[in-house]
This record gives sequence, structure tokens and C-alpha cells, in this order.
Amino acid sequence: MDGRDESADIMREMTSIDPVTLNLWYPIVAIGDTKPCVVGATMLLEQPIGFAVDASGQAAAWEARPDLRAGDTVDASSMTGGLPVKTAYGYLWTSLGTPATDIFPIPQYAEPDRRNIAAASIGVNVSAPRAIENFLDMGHFPYVHTGILGIEPHTEVKEYDVDISVDGDEILATRCRFFQPMASTVAQGGADVEYIYRVPHPFCSVLYKSSPLDEKRMDVIAIFLQPMDQEHIRAHMMLSVLDDQNDDTFIRRFQLMIFAQDKPILENQFPKRLPLDPRAETPIRADKSAIAYRRWLSQKGITYGVIPVAA
Repeated sequence: MDGRDESADIMREMTSIDPVTLNLWYPIVAIGDTKPCVVGATMLLEQPIGFAVDASGQAAAWEARPDLRAGDTVDASSMTGGLPVKTAYGYLWTSLGTPATDIFPIPQYAEPDRRNIAAASIGVNVSAPRAIENFLDMGHFPYVHTGILGIEPHTEVKEYDVDISVDGDEILATRCRFFQPMASTVAQGGADVEYIYRVPHPFCSVLYKSSPLDEKRMDVIAIFLQPMDQEHIRAHMMLSVLDDQNDDTFIRRFQLMIFAQDKPILENQFPKRLPLDPRAETPIRADKSAIAYRRWLSQKGITYGVIPVAA
């Protein structure tokens, strides 16, 4: 098969992906997990992807080619005609379409006294929207993360505010508070923790939580999702925290422990794709963020990884 036939096949496959999903930026690998000039391989939206990063940080990504296999050595700076690439928040990002905007900002990442950590990249058998909805859910803290992010009898999700920003094209949940026995790696005992949830990308979410070290600032925990296909993802975690007591390895292990508790819950979700019809699953008051998220996806015309509202 020549290159033109292969490109035509790829374009035919892309027709099943809605344009919003196709034209988004996606993380595909932590920069720290790459070897200089060595080809890596992954999947994005059902398409095999190759990538490489050289010693200077120059990066390239491309739709997989038979002449460039994982483990081969390449000069990333000489790669032309591939996919768009950016490096941000410790990860290499690419797109199979034509992104109309830049990657969403996280200003805290540039603050010099923060620990910025690409914490983990974990495969999960679930759709990207289901994973984002779980990330937004405070109600599961006492039952899934018992003794860490929640504990009985402190199970109430207090009233909070949710807005869909038209100008910023994102969801913002504010005034979120929840009692946590061990909110972070530097927490000393239980406390009510303030949360702000932000969804600036259909498949990425950023959590801001009050810092035990500085009551005027917040730690940042972000989840960046790479949809391998409609029901499989790689979840890339990023931390930007105020922590002068623990090393990066300890902080990563703490975050991995939290995610390990979520993973079986996510993989047992049924259906694995997120239903957008509000009648499909019974919401409660604590689900305000999830309701807004489903409505937002529907308004944007996203059909990938979801069960759209029936016409």
C-alpha cells in the first residue's frame, strides 16, 4: 500500500470522530519517560502514533510509519510533515487535527517554589468522559479513599457552585469543601479542605485544593487524558504542589496510591461510555459538576467516548 492509500484509509476512519474531539491537543508521553532521539509508540483516537524527543527538547510526532519503529534512533529536529507538537506541564502533546487554540493555561506551574511533577501515566479500561466525571466526584471520597481523602461519618457533599463559562469555554466548580483525614503528603491530621474544580478541555481536568503550608495558595492536581480508543485511556497525572518535606518519589507514590483505588471503580463502570441523556442515570445534588459536564459535552457536539442524547 502506498502512502496515499494509507492516508485515505486514515481519513475514512477519522470521519467517525467528531470535529471537536479530533482538533484537541492530547498528551501522549511524559518528557521524563522518553530517551533522547529514540522512537516511542502509542495510540491516540485509534491511530498508532510515533514520537521522539531529542536531548535539547526538540520534539516530533507522526502517524505511525513502517520505516520508523519503536526503539529506532531518529533526529527529532529533522522530522517534517508530521503532527503538530507542543510540550507543556511535563508532557508531550499532539493532535490528529488542527487545534484552533493553545493548550489551556495553568499559571501556578510557573511559580518557582512549586514542585512540578509528571506523576504517572496509567492505562485504564474506561472512556475518557467517565474518567473525568469520576475525577469531579467528591461523594466517593469516604468510600473509595477511606482514611485518606474521606472517612465516615463525614460523607456529606456540601452545597457548591458550578458554572459553564461561555467566554473561557470551561466548567468551574467553586465553594467545594470536604473533610479529609489526610489531604496531602504534608497534611498534619484531618481538616476541611477547600476545592476548586476546573474542566478547561473535554478530556482534562484541573483540581485546586487548599495547601496546608500556605492558606493563601492552593496545590494543583491535574489529570490529562489520552483516549486510546472510545473505551481505553492513558491517564497522565500532573502535580504542582507546595511541599518542602518530601521528595518526588514519595509524592508520586502517594498519588499512585490514590489512583490505584480509583482504577477498579472506573473499570467496573457500565456502560463504559458516558451517557449524556440526563434521564439515563439518576443524579443527586452532589452530582452538580457531573450534570454540568454532560451538558457541556452535549452542547459542544462531542460524540467520542459518550452515548449521545437520542434525537
